[in-house]
Amino acid sequence: MYNDQPHPLLAQIPLTVSPFISLPSAPTLPYTYKPLPSTLPPSATADSNGNEREKFVISKSGHAASPDDIIASCQALQAHIQKMQEDAERTIREWEENLKQEELAEKRRVAPGWLDRDEKILQPTNTTATMNIMDQHAERDGDSTQQALQSREGDELDRAFGGMALGPG
Repeated sequence: MYNDQPHPLLAQIPLTVSPFISLPSAPTLPYTYKPLPSTLPPSATADSNGNEREKFVISKSGHAASPDDIIASCQALQAHIQKMQEDAERTIREWEENLKQEELAEKRRVAPGWLDRDEKILQPTNTTATMNIMDQHAERDGDSTQQALQSREGDELDRAFGGMALGPG
């Protein structure tokens, strides 16, 4: 391959010449052609002092800036946006904390001392002896209340229709 001989497999492929395809020709250089120097001259955008760069990026509105100015303004904008985002997040955290404090204060107002205890679940004590005593009192009270209810109904009827005496009369 490194010699002038083609590869044996490629030599077996016949080549055809097409009248429609023309190979590109080598360009001709003008007589005023000068090769580039090996070292580049200083930047054309730098000032004579080399400190300040010319403003060669011009917007449609007429504002001109150098790429360094554009990068600096983008970094300043990014820092400003970051600061605003941190301020907004801090404000939201303060607002949420304030809401939690208000809810806690409301709960303490409704049930003082409840949130300050370790016992959070109230469970009734199941005492069968006190239940039996309460049931007995309820039965006795139920009989007396039924009699009192009947006498009150009679009193209400007497008031509504006047007193009616039963008996000969």
